[in-house]
Amino acid sequence: MLVPLLLFFATPPATEEIESALKRFSQLLAIVQEQAADPVNTSQAVYQGAIPSMLRRLDPHSVFFDPEQYEQLKEMEKSEQKGFGTIVSILPGRVFVLQAMPGTPSAKAGLQPGDEIVAVNNIALARLEFEQIIGFLSEARQHQAQIIVRRPTNVRPLQFVLDPELVDAPSVDRAYMLRANIGYVRVTGFDPQTAKQLKDAIEKLGGAKLGGLVLDLRDNGGGVVQAALEAASYFLQPGQPILSVKGRSIEDQKVDVPKNATPYTFRLAILVNEKTASASEILTGALQDHDRATVIGVPSFGKGLVQNVFTLSGGTAMALTTAFYYTPSGRSIQKPLPSGQLAVEKQSEAFHTDSGRSVTGGGGIRPDIVIAPEQPSRLRMVLEGSGIMTSFATEYSHDHKIAESFSITPAVLEEFQVFAGQHQIQPSVSDWIRDRDWIQNRLKQEIFDQTLGVAKGDEVEAQRDPVVLAAVERLISQ
Repeated sequence: MLVPLLLFFATPPATEEIESALKRFSQLLAIVQEQAADPVNTSQAVYQGAIPSMLRRLDPHSVFFDPEQYEQLKEMEKSEQKGFGTIVSILPGRVFVLQAMPGTPSAKAGLQPGDEIVAVNNIALARLEFEQIIGFLSEARQHQAQIIVRRPTNVRPLQFVLDPELVDAPSVDRAYMLRANIGYVRVTGFDPQTAKQLKDAIEKLGGAKLGGLVLDLRDNGGGVVQAALEAASYFLQPGQPILSVKGRSIEDQKVDVPKNATPYTFRLAILVNEKTASASEILTGALQDHDRATVIGVPSFGKGLVQNVFTLSGGTAMALTTAFYYTPSGRSIQKPLPSGQLAVEKQSEAFHTDSGRSVTGGGGIRPDIVIAPEQPSRLRMVLEGSGIMTSFATEYSHDHKIAESFSITPAVLEEFQVFAGQHQIQPSVSDWIRDRDWIQNRLKQEIFDQTLGVAKGDEVEAQRDPVVLAAVERLISQ
């Protein structure tokens, strides 16, 4: 096991500058209290005005918690993840059920793949924007919810009452083979169990016998740094540095791979995007600097700061940025902060991997191979936005038995084309031919989502994912 990071803070001296500043603030506050046209709430002026304004000039992540906010923070840390166990597809104004996980409230209530959730707690989802729906559903799953469902095989809407329960949502949620001897593992976040889950997933795919692995960290916002450090030890050699921590008032620290580590040696590709952040960037940066993995995708988010919560008087607290994380080559993971006052290197400064290869600093991890997501055509946007493929998959799955060997034949594709036409979607011949392969893959994914589970649908999606395909090509060519 790796040793947790320990931060040692020097006791700040009471300087004349601090005393002078406090004196001026006290004088200013006293004048405001006595002379302002309207009465001033002192706590509000300090808690919601002076202190947040001061911290805002430092960086976007340092914040002050008044007593109520601090209590909420502590409750969040103690809370357990609850939900209904439903995997859904969210479109503007529409939400479709893709899967009700076995044994969860959704499955017990009778929700089925293909059901369209039209209202939650008497709120019609059709009136909400995409982001509003996401936020609304996240809030709704914390309490008992009444939902109205439209099911294709029922004339009248159905009503369900769901009570949230603890839901097991592993951070390593996908593991399968992409090609002979090349595996795929997706890590959605880092929690205390992530490293073990990652190890188990790799062993499930073949362990040391694998020829290569695609490690997908896209949309991974980070989490427990310790888990990312342990994950790094699965791929790096004993004694190799993983990261360093530097701050103005703490002792510099370095974390190396444990001497007793027994890493895998198969070829490795890591997928990142603009939502890859924090702990996932620490792992990616370490493997890139040691030339252990090829990084593919688009530049990551750039969040590499150390924060500590300081308990203050009156039941308040402050989360303050105290240091930054650096990759083995010396790159700061943190992107430049708006204030410009904190120590991050210039965007153009170059660093070098173990082999001497140049890598760019300036915050975030820049891929070795840049592959942007494929831009959708007009037809694809219409098909996705209308939910027509989900509706077709629901009807088709109701009338046919689906096995893993199922494929979209020309007859199925023609049936879908007729179905789309009946719903006023009639693309030109050229548009249809151009997107024919994409439509075949998406239809198969939707049908698998609703019959064999979303995990199987994701395997189908990987077959058209340009970033995954680039990773496979890279691993094969090495």
